[in-house]
Amino acid sequence: MSSNKAFRFGPLLLTTTMTTNLLNPPAASGGVNAGSSPAFIALRHLRVSNKSGAQATFSLWLGASGANASGTEFVGANIKVEPGAAYDWYGANARIESSQFLVGGASATNALTISGEGEIGLA
Repeated sequence: MSSNKAFRFGPLLLTTTMTTNLLNPPAASGGVNAGSSPAFIALRHLRVSNKSGAQATFSLWLGASGANASGTEFVGANIKVEPGAAYDWYGANARIESSQFLVGGASATNALTISGEGEIGLA
């Protein structure tokens, strides 16, 4: 039986700062002689919703904290979301390690929110 637990985050408001840390698994540490086990997230679904009256875009990266290096795009870059609509991404349990950060932002402040779900477990 899996020891993973259902996990949900958000909704979080995306800003125009494209290096905003959106999601990062915790690092768990044990007591004396218990060792330490970092956690991971198996991400299954992301939803980016546009609550504004104008089209907006978003970009996501997976990598270092506060970084959006070329080649680390996750889901995509400059994905358009129409007013009142949502963009859904379904992954195959994309694993995010405790050393990785989901980073991103939007083309307009106060236009897009992001939420997601999956499982969290110990590595």
